[in-house]
Amino acid sequence: MRVLLIEDDRQTADYLLKGLAETGAVTDHVADGRAGLLQAAGGEYDALIVDRMLPGLDGVGIVRTLRASGNRTPVLFLSALGEVDDRVEGLRAGGDDYLVKPFAFSELHARLEALLRRGKSDTPETCLRVADLEMDLLKREVTRAGREIRLQPREFRLLEYLVRHAGQVVTRTMLLEQVWDYHFDPQTNVIDVHISRLRGKIDKDFDPPLLQTMRGVGYMIRGA
Repeated sequence: MRVLLIEDDRQTADYLLKGLAETGAVTDHVADGRAGLLQAAGGEYDALIVDRMLPGLDGVGIVRTLRASGNRTPVLFLSALGEVDDRVEGLRAGGDDYLVKPFAFSELHARLEALLRRGKSDTPETCLRVADLEMDLLKREVTRAGREIRLQPREFRLLEYLVRHAGQVVTRTMLLEQVWDYHFDPQTNVIDVHISRLRGKIDKDFDPPLLQTMRGVGYMIRGA
């Protein structure tokens, strides 16, 4: 097992490095958030252990960036922040599990093993489809009926979130949190503007329309 540990507390890091070495795991350690992101993006790891509070870039920012780039390496968050809202934020950012400090190493190791078992049974998604719309997450390309559709980065992220929830109503609050990283309503029409642009690109000159407005509720992507 090859693990990347992103943890700035030296005592915690030493404790984990020693314990993981005793289990036979090969562990790389980075103490800075931005350096950890680069290491995670450029290395091949079976799992990431990521502290929430880090210098440079916090753990949630690291995981959100990795997930947006298509990196699906299992992530175990470590944090002294144990409130429900903190755990929910970490999991919604793309974390797979969340362990509150202080913790027992035996529990951390068991959770890592569970993540690895889960990961082996899951095939990483590199392509998303709804009807004749396809998204290549590695190449960051979108086509419909074989025709290329050029999207801006924010439009791509918005479409990806909608497609991952195809057939489900996605609320404005969900989009603000997951696509714009807002945890409050800025009282602007930013969502409406981007939805309108996206609809003009993926539905104009195509039939049937895929992007539906659920009035008073939110939006939905669905095929015929």
